[in-house]
Amino acid sequence: MTTIAPTVATLIMVTRFPQPGRTKTRLIPTLGAAGAAELQRCMTELLVARLRGVCDRASLALEVHFADGSLAQMHDWLGDRVTLKPQSAGHLGERLHSAFLQRFREREQPILMVGSDCPDLDEGHITQSLTALNHHDVVLGPAHDGGYYLIGLKQAQPHLFENISWGQSCVLAETIAIAAAQGLSVALLEPLRDIDRPEDLRLWQAYSGDSNSIPQVRL
Repeated sequence: MTTIAPTVATLIMVTRFPQPGRTKTRLIPTLGAAGAAELQRCMTELLVARLRGVCDRASLALEVHFADGSLAQMHDWLGDRVTLKPQSAGHLGERLHSAFLQRFREREQPILMVGSDCPDLDEGHITQSLTALNHHDVVLGPAHDGGYYLIGLKQAQPHLFENISWGQSCVLAETIAIAAAQGLSVALLEPLRDIDRPEDLRLWQAYSGDSNSIPQVRL
């Protein structure tokens, strides 16, 4: 009889159902609504496959929290090998905090949360984050645009998601400042680049090694 190891932490990936016009909106002028949605689909599938392997090896529970689309559409898209949960209502900070709070109520263990638009995110970043949480209250993965691609917590910290200028280049700095004001210790991972703007598309092309992996640019 095979014994399944208990999970030691939860990894949540936040994404959107690839509905044209509702995702990667800053790329729509370059790729068009359908092209931006297709890029969202490709990046999400890549990271889900990678993180599923990471979670299997590290005994982590993997959840995908989604906006837009229905649970049935998400199951049709990503299958049943990951736990799928709709995001709560509210602005981004409220949705992130709600996801953390819900999971902490279910199980007291570290939680890591990542987005779906950072293709350089790998197993090393996940293991480094879990190690950092042994000695720090918060771990953050800085993004080159001033946000963060990963946040990890050992317990709910609602203040980290309040009064943040979401979508702006000061998100990381504001989060660190709030953590300091709350007396929380913060560990930082290496900076990585999200794919959010037209100038970021070269990263996806370089990563995939295929110019055809970028949807047709609108001229």
